[in-house]
Amino acid sequence: MRVWSRTLSGRLCRVSSLFSENMAEEDNQSLHNENNENNRVRTLRDHMNPTRTSAPSCIVFPPNASHFNFKPGIIQLLPSFHGLDLENPYLHLREFEEVCNTYNDLNCSMNTIRLKLFPFSLKDKAKT
Repeated sequence: MRVWSRTLSGRLCRVSSLFSENMAEEDNQSLHNENNENNRVRTLRDHMNPTRTSAPSCIVFPPNASHFNFKPGIIQLLPSFHGLDLENPYLHLREFEEVCNTYNDLNCSMNTIRLKLFPFSLKDKAKT
């Protein structure tokens, strides 16, 4: 069985199976400093599922919110709020409520519709 390992210079080299375990451990410790938990070796699975760096949403949906189906065109109708000093948040909320009031869904309450659509109205600085 072929076993490959990286040298200190970063090149791949083939090593014997008996010698591979010791060589691989020394090489990984020297390259990645495994003694420090913050610099651990990342697997392909770690790269495919990155850690979440943003704060989770503070919006809590009611239990029946999963049945809400909205039309894609309503997202373009929503006003956008960027969080700038020149923008009036109260005006944004008024315009947002006007757009939401034009949409009715028999399965959900108006509050559920507003909770589901509000994140789509926030842009740039207001989202963070």
